[in-house]
This record gives sequence, structure tokens and C-alpha cells, in this order.
Amino acid sequence: MNDTVVPVLQADNICKSFSGQRILNGVSVGLRRGEIKTLIGPSGGGKSTLLQCLNCLVLPDEGAISLDGQQIDLANKRSLYQLRQQVGMIFQEFNLFDHLNALDNITVALRKVKKISRAKAEERARLELDQVGLADKADLYPAQLSGGQKQRVAIARALAMDPQVLLLDEPTSALDPELTGEVLAVIRSLAGKGMTMLMATHQISLISTLADEILFMEAGVIVEQGEPAQLLSPGCGSKSAGFCDRLTEIAEGDCAC
Repeated sequence: MNDTVVPVLQADNICKSFSGQRILNGVSVGLRRGEIKTLIGPSGGGKSTLLQCLNCLVLPDEGAISLDGQQIDLANKRSLYQLRQQVGMIFQEFNLFDHLNALDNITVALRKVKKISRAKAEERARLELDQVGLADKADLYPAQLSGGQKQRVAIARALAMDPQVLLLDEPTSALDPELTGEVLAVIRSLAGKGMTMLMATHQISLISTLADEILFMEAGVIVEQGEPAQLLSPGCGSKSAGFCDRLTEIAEGDCAC
């Protein structure tokens, strides 16, 4: 990629502490349009906190965030709302409204935030449900959906807002192995359509075959980054390779049970 291209999303020197404990310590990351990066590393390394800071669900204590080269005023609510519309978030636990069916889970933000009419919002919601393979589930409530279906509704909800970037926080970690494949298929489809994504994941297939770049985080710092071919090559001795080898061993152990 051309290094002169302005990143669609850029974070510089992001720091965040909770109860006096430093979780992020000067993290910088940029995403160019159409780029896919994976965040990997041990639990507690700061991956989820970084993702939440990037769309300001959690406000960083220090640092700057820019969208299309324009720095976001983190003290301005309007600026934060605009950022969140452009930077969608997919959570581990789906975060659907239990009292709304799949269609209404998607339309609520379109109507309340974008002020779109109900008819137009439902039209867009049905389009996104079709894109994730759930056109026939529009009237079902979360309790009637499998975990994989819930996550696909959550992805459809994010896509309906026309984000420039998707942030995904372990999107398959709450799913049984047999349900993981359907969510991975949607993610691969989005990648094929050029969606810009940053995702924390333990899925080896996404790390090795989908990512343009791997970011290895531990203790609140990105300690290693590079292309999968570089960091996962046999015998390279990288932290990323060691981590992925351990994930493979765990997966093979589960399969043997």
C-alpha cells in the first residue's frame, strides 16, 4: 500500500488506566481503507480496551484519534456521535436488545440516530439481514436465535449504519465451535467486499489468511507487528508464531476430546 495515503482511522499514543492500573501505555495504530489487522496476545493485554477507546465507548486518558485525517474532539459529544457512526463495534456477547426482534434490533439506531423513517429503516435492515444470511429470521427475538445467528444480527446492525471501519472484539469467542464457521464466513465476505477491519481474535484462520498485518499486544503495548508471512513463518521465533502455535495445540486438544 502507498504509505502516503491518509489512514481512515488513526490512534496515536493512547493511554488508559482503570483504578490506578495502566491498561494501555502509549498505543498507536492506523488503518488504511480496505486494510484488515488482527490484534492477538494474552488475555489482559489491553486488546478489548484499545478497541473500545478507538470508537470512544471508553474515553482514553491521553492520546489522539483521527478519522480521515481529522482529529476527533474527545470532549465534544457531537464529534463522538459522528465517530461512532463511522466506526462500528462488534462485541463478544452480541449486545442485542432482548425485547426487540432481529429486524427492530437493526432499525432502532437507524431511526433514533440517523432519523430514517421506519419504512426506509426496515428496508435497509432486511437488506443487511439478507447479506448475513438471515433474511428469514427478521421476526425472531434473540432468545429464539442461536449464538451464531445473534452475532450475525449484531454484524448486520453495525453494517446498517454504513461504517467506514469495523472493530471486532473476539467475535466468535462466545460461540460453540460448530457455530463459529457461519460468523467467520460473514467476516470473510466483508473482507472480500473491502471492509476495513481491526479485530481481536484467537481464530488462527483469520490471523494467518485474512490479516494484512498482525499486532501482538501484551501489558498494554504493541510489542510486535508485521505481515503474517513474516511473523508466522516456520522457525522465525516471533511472539506471534509462538502464540499461534499454542492456539493450534489447544484447538487440536479440544478436537481430540
